[in-house]
Amino acid sequence: MKPRIACAVACLIIFCIFFLEVSEATNAPKIRILEFTYIARVDDIPEGTKQISIWLPYPKNDANQKITPLRISAPCPASINKDGKYGNYILYLTVANPACRSIKVEMKFRVKRREYIRRDFDQMHIRIRNDFDPMMQRWLQPDRLVPIDDRIKILAEDVTRGKTSNLEKARAINDYTIASLTYDKSGTGWGRGDICYACDVRRGNCTDFHAVFIGFCRAVGIPAKFAIGFPLPAERGQGEIAGYHCWAEFYLKGYGWVPVDVSEAYKDPARREYFFGAHDENRVQFTIGRDIVLNPPQNGKPLNYFIYPYVEVDGKPFSSVQYKFLFKDLAIKNAN
Repeated sequence: MKPRIACAVACLIIFCIFFLEVSEATNAPKIRILEFTYIARVDDIPEGTKQISIWLPYPKNDANQKITPLRISAPCPASINKDGKYGNYILYLTVANPACRSIKVEMKFRVKRREYIRRDFDQMHIRIRNDFDPMMQRWLQPDRLVPIDDRIKILAEDVTRGKTSNLEKARAINDYTIASLTYDKSGTGWGRGDICYACDVRRGNCTDFHAVFIGFCRAVGIPAKFAIGFPLPAERGQGEIAGYHCWAEFYLKGYGWVPVDVSEAYKDPARREYFFGAHDENRVQFTIGRDIVLNPPQNGKPLNYFIYPYVEVDGKPFSSVQYKFLFKDLAIKNAN
């Protein structure tokens, strides 16, 4: 009888270990590993140009992505600098007396992107890790196109009326944005992240959706920040990426930063709940913040956001710039 009991206990232990391993594997954040190529080309350089200055956003490591530089191809040495407000990395080069009408710069990285999930809200007052951000006050302040004026405060207070906790308020703002705006890139005016435009016409792209979410959060005292990068198709493979994507995070005291993607929640109703508290692995982040002053500083006005190349010719903004973004998925040999 005793051998049978011992055997049953051993089997039970083995089953429990197997179940825990399967459960951990199922709940583990998803990983994506890829090569990312960023190509910028300055065309139609005017004759007699004395100096061209080129700034490109340069991705950085954080808790959710690891960047390994593979190659930087440019006609002259480039430096990697950091902006003074947000700490974004910036690739900078300057070409004196260019001899040709076109300049090409190419950056290639290996990216390991990890799914970012934070929705264990029952742990609200148990600080598992230090999420304090020294820029917390900045994430409560307005941006040029995201003012926190009386109109925005009244709208935000209406949306959050009756909600007592910041989590409830952020959820109400998230749900309001999804219900009130339409993802629509027709016509003009969209894509600037102009909260007043978005509240008036109630449509736009990811920049406009997150302007509303971030602006309303700040208006009711919830720190919120803007991030921008590139989306990756869910299907693994390789190809060209048409353009940028942006997303947001908001801060809960006693818990930390919470990821949200309001426009993806709108476009994918089946994952609406998922995107309140998560960013999937199908993205690469490049910069954070709005109203960007580059390093070295540009002569032009602060950039609304920084994801595409910025160029100045003899100290003046220059718009004849082409760009292309490519990705190629790699096999995941080791998830660590």
